[in-house]
Amino acid sequence: MSTSSSPDPADQLAQLFPAFNHAFSRWAESLLENSGVSTSRMRLLGGLHCKGPQIMCNLGGELGVTARNVTTLVDGLEAEGLVRRAPHPTDRRATVVDLTPSGFELAEKLLGPFHQQLTSLFRDLPEGDQRELARLLETLLDALRQRGQGCGSA
Repeated sequence: MSTSSSPDPADQLAQLFPAFNHAFSRWAESLLENSGVSTSRMRLLGGLHCKGPQIMCNLGGELGVTARNVTTLVDGLEAEGLVRRAPHPTDRRATVVDLTPSGFELAEKLLGPFHQQLTSLFRDLPEGDQRELARLLETLLDALRQRGQGCGSA
């Protein structure tokens, strides 16, 4: 911590980011409370909905979770009939994950409203501030990538 009379902005940001991340994550989870889908599951369903079938080992990087977490997520969604696994057509070591018709239907039903609720928070900021925040976050993500923290795409 800085001992000067005015707070060090880097210190302040180092404290605010985890607090914001925690509050944002809790809020996002609360938006899905009645859907029976966690934000991790929503992100997986959303990724498959937007990008189509994905190689299972690539999903961890996309979602920012471990391979074990991906397996757990896919296992749960597969048990509910929302995704299916299939062998990769050319790489026998790879498994492809895809939405089932039920998974596609659920993603269609939940993704739009969930996204609108998430964006509503940022719409509380003036548009110029939204653009500046986006620019700053992209800069910070680039800095993390340069430090070797591969942060998949958002």
